[in-house]
Amino acid sequence: MVGLKPSDVPPTTAVKFLGAGTAACFADLFTFPLDTAKVRLQIQGENQAAQAARGVQYRGVVGTILTMVRTEGLLSPYNGLVAGLHRQMSFASIRIGLYDSVKQIYTPKGADHSSIATRILAGCTTGAMAVTCAQPTDVVKIRFQASVALGPGSDRKYSGTMDAYRTIAREEGLRGLWKGTFPNITRNAIVNCAEMVTYDIIKEKLLDYRLLTDNFPCHFVSAFGAGFCATVVASPVDVVKTRYMNSPPGQYRSPLDCMLKMVVHEGPTAFYKGFTPSFLRLGSWNVMMFVTYEQMQRALMKVQMLRESPF
Repeated sequence: MVGLKPSDVPPTTAVKFLGAGTAACFADLFTFPLDTAKVRLQIQGENQAAQAARGVQYRGVVGTILTMVRTEGLLSPYNGLVAGLHRQMSFASIRIGLYDSVKQIYTPKGADHSSIATRILAGCTTGAMAVTCAQPTDVVKIRFQASVALGPGSDRKYSGTMDAYRTIAREEGLRGLWKGTFPNITRNAIVNCAEMVTYDIIKEKLLDYRLLTDNFPCHFVSAFGAGFCATVVASPVDVVKTRYMNSPPGQYRSPLDCMLKMVVHEGPTAFYKGFTPSFLRLGSWNVMMFVTYEQMQRALMKVQMLRESPF
């Protein structure tokens, strides 16, 4: 047995909601540099003239992070972390914390297990709900991760996270804060389905066939599988989302225009730019998040039961 034992009482929706947001923030603290490297690799080639003028070329995950540290400072891989934490507390709480509740709504009464179609529908629903609420935090996070601070040649526009929210709203209107909502809903519906449904099914089968018990090894294997599946299916949409959300007004008419220009100028392989850091990030993020989430639920339920106990 590893970690806290499962509670005899199922976790409440509030416990899942709070546990998911907290666990996601914890995972972000450790994996954020990989996410920043992914963003830099995804936008590489978008503005070749400006990139050549700065003399910066990113190669691979480690190379990208080392280049950023060397040219922009030790903390540069954590550009946008505050917005990232804002995003996780609002985004992960909804898409992960409410998944089981929404799944139960879609599951027919009397059914022993939810069907794959039901799980996919639940994943799409919570993913879309989460993006609608958390889109401004995602826009600001990507703007910070994509901006390069190189002294006089810096393209950093914002002095801080709150300044970024205000500046984008002032210069681009409220629509600017929700820029790229459609590709982000598409991307996160896919990611949420891949992550939650894959994790759900792998964990269920491991327990049903008694290959593992409901503890750390089971959670680790399920989360790793969820991270790999999510990366494979979501990478193309993720690249388009990143390019579109980071673009200045007028560069792309729509996400579809962004996608077509990528194909014409860079070829279809552009859709898998940053795949390695995406997988490293999503794989490690999923492992840390789901393992922490499972333990958070058990810890919060234990605290709740102790508070309700008369002794």
